[in-house]
Amino acid sequence: MKEVAVVSGKGGTGKTSITASLVVLSGNAVAVDGDVDAANLHLLLQPSVRETRDFYGSRKAVIDPEQCTSCGLCAEVCRFDAIYRNRVNPLFCEGCGVCHHSCPEGAISMREVVSGRWFVSDTPYGPLLHAHLNPAEGNSGKLVTLIRKRAREVAMQIDARWIFVDGPPGIGCPVIACLSGADAALLVTEATATGLRDLQRVLAVCRRFGVTAGVCLNRYDLDPAASHDIEDFCRREGLPIFGKIPFDRTVVDAVVAGLTPVERGPGPAAAALRQLWATIQAEWGFAGQDPSSCRMPGSNRPML
Repeated sequence: MKEVAVVSGKGGTGKTSITASLVVLSGNAVAVDGDVDAANLHLLLQPSVRETRDFYGSRKAVIDPEQCTSCGLCAEVCRFDAIYRNRVNPLFCEGCGVCHHSCPEGAISMREVVSGRWFVSDTPYGPLLHAHLNPAEGNSGKLVTLIRKRAREVAMQIDARWIFVDGPPGIGCPVIACLSGADAALLVTEATATGLRDLQRVLAVCRRFGVTAGVCLNRYDLDPAASHDIEDFCRREGLPIFGKIPFDRTVVDAVVAGLTPVERGPGPAAAALRQLWATIQAEWGFAGQDPSSCRMPGSNRPML
């Protein structure tokens, strides 16, 4: 079993479409949406939720009115202005516990609260682990770690050969939670100046955690000069380019229809994605599987 995190350092590079396409082409994978703040992988994989669990990721202060003497000390020590007239605003409370330790009457307790929910779903292409973090809640990295752990358990149960993690944008805590412990990282970038800069940032994170990386250059033909700069950077850094995907209007049509690019129909992007999948198998996984032999689960027709 191989776990591949698909990350980019920025949003809008096409991570989700590429991840979903790899899941479909593999025919034997578990998918994970690591963007728990704004999950969208489910839009392309058509899941049916099988299991829903609450996520307890933080604690909030609660004042017992029976014990409270209205001394006002808790409001004075709260640096987040979460306490007003002996009541706690849970949206402002950061769970630091200063009020709890400062209350002379012991009237304030710290209680775990539901910070979001996570799901195990079935899709036509295999299981999907995804989550929803409530607004203003933290610990997104903890939630990502939780669903990744559950994904590995599910993968072992069904003897899946691959886990594909659709990472969030940026290089922050949830991205680190996607990368740490992964077998490899597919770095998706685009032919822009910011694409190169963000590729450099996320590569630094991968190297910090010792994760093997390869690059997918998306929409490479929109700016040949920027594309050349990215390829030149990859050569200097010894960073392999696993695939170059051209701009293709059928990708937009596929997303609008709620499909992955490899399902929508023949086109240059679909062909490039199939070649990307073949390269990933050869470099990171189980070499020898012909990508043209991949079939949609429950179907007798080969993938387009």
